Amino acid sequence: MVQILDGKAMALQIKDEIANEVRALTAQGHRAPHLAAVIVGTDGASQTYVANKEKSSHEVGFTSSVYRMPESTTEAQLLETIEFLNNDPDIDGFIVQLPLPKHINEQKVINAISPDKDVDGFTPINIGRMVLGEECFVPATPMGICTLLKRYGIETAGKHCVVIGRSNIVGTPAANLLSRKGFDCTVTMCHSKTRNLAELTRQADILVVAIGKPEFVTADMVKEGATVIDVGIHRIPDESKKSGYRIIGDVKHSEVDAKCSWTTPVPGGVGPLTIVSLLQNTLQAYKRMSN
Repeated sequence: MVQILDGKAMALQIKDEIANEVRALTAQGHRAPHLAAVIVGTDGASQTYVANKEKSSHEVGFTSSVYRMPESTTEAQLLETIEFLNNDPDIDGFIVQLPLPKHINEQKVINAISPDKDVDGFTPINIGRMVLGEECFVPATPMGICTLLKRYGIETAGKHCVVIGRSNIVGTPAANLLSRKGFDCTVTMCHSKTRNLAELTRQADILVVAIGKPEFVTADMVKEGATVIDVGIHRIPDESKKSGYRIIGDVKHSEVDAKCSWTTPVPGGVGPLTIVSLLQNTLQAYKRMSN
């Protein structure tokens, strides 16, 4: 029978650990860690994510700031705000919520963030350090995947891990991290141009699905007894729900779960750990700045 990698329960546990640490720091007279977010425009999913980040920050005792900028914000204005945050000694880490409006160059904005405050782990310096196995801020979603595998005691050494998706936010860093010492997987990275995809995914002991297509992975693509990590999140209209939609992932769980030994639910799997990873990175940044 399939066992659940419960990201929600795991996130609560880690939040408790962070909150205890923050309480101990503030009891000694230190200020609380400070996490900021910059959001440009009114994208619904981005607003939800930033609201959750703010709520989670308060739950662990962090100070939280949100800089909300209109859709019409120029690239120069955004870069000015980033420069201000880079130089503010009271802010330990910050994120610029993606996607940005089309008239703003995302990579230029990411490159402007100080690597010491880049708690999203997106700057070239942090990505480079990660590839070299040096201390760095690891992107939040891949870090969440690694936390789930480690804390649930999933055996990874020598296992064949197949990652579907090659984005710089999830697929590429996840493949890198899982191949490194400590996880020691043999990793195959697949994407939209991969031939014989199902043939490769059927070989996976651990299958990480981050392709961004609703219910893309079906039972015939999964090996019996595999661990399946579903990173996808999609809103599908559903009139039977009070909200008017239901949330599904990149995996067709109704048929895939019966074949798995472990799987992540959607929602409640990788998602909650993405925000927790951001909090862990901020605490790390705070400690670095305090030393």
